[in-house]
Amino acid sequence: MKILVAGIGNIFLGDDAFGVEVANRLTELPAIEGVQVADFGIRGVHLAYELLGGYDALVLVDAVPMGEEPGTVAIIEPDLDALSRPEGELGPALDAHSMSPAVVLGMLASLGGTIERVRIVGCEPAVVEEGIGLSPPVAAAIEPAVDAVQEVLAELARHEEQESRA
Repeated sequence: MKILVAGIGNIFLGDDAFGVEVANRLTELPAIEGVQVADFGIRGVHLAYELLGGYDALVLVDAVPMGEEPGTVAIIEPDLDALSRPEGELGPALDAHSMSPAVVLGMLASLGGTIERVRIVGCEPAVVEEGIGLSPPVAAAIEPAVDAVQEVLAELARHEEQESRA
């Protein structure tokens, strides 16, 4: 199984850098066979093209407004049918720097690619305005997010193992 863990976000917008920080932390850990961890920042087009490389699963790590307390980490399984519509069906034109899952997966679909499984490890931001550095509650959520990514990777591996037995 080939999995891409993509940290996304803008390091100049406070807590929006959460995904980038988690990706950087994950690269400090021992590598897992079949798993690539990368910081994609705000390069949505690059991420879509990377996914054309034949990944079985994508784990996005990002600041996600969920209406929770700042620093809350959640694992989200998005509706892929809704997210993977071709770009023309998404409304506004693609921004080369946009990193919303809908835009990235829409671009992937418009390029003829697909991805079977997507999970988002999200963190409720406290501050998403100009400024460098995470707020204290979001900075404290980095290690729990690393644990959540590892939990998602284990779940994806179990799912793959069950499918290979069937």
